[in-house]
Amino acid sequence: MQAFEIADLMAQQVTSGENYLEFLRSADLSVGIYSLPAGAVDGQQPHTEDEVYYVVKGRGMFFHAGENRPVKPGSVLFVAANVEHRFHSITEDMQILVFFAPAEYARQAT
Repeated sequence: MQAFEIADLMAQQVTSGENYLEFLRSADLSVGIYSLPAGAVDGQQPHTEDEVYYVVKGRGMFFHAGENRPVKPGSVLFVAANVEHRFHSITEDMQILVFFAPAEYARQAT
């Protein structure tokens, strides 16, 4: 078993200096924590894997396949593989758990 504390993960992500910190990976799943400060531009492109986002902290908007919706702590979002999506209009620093299935980049051509 592996166990994690969200506060520890958030601290590790901040210390890393990167917006995304993957902390769990297997062939069928990867999980990370994604940080976007207020006013940030989320430049991500569609992934080749399905994703689930869980907003731990912060507020903003989420664009998905032509639709926008507000997000806040407790929001859970599913994005199918290869669908355009991104966070935007971020009004409070965001911390987001990201789940990829299968693991991120597992389906990406090499």
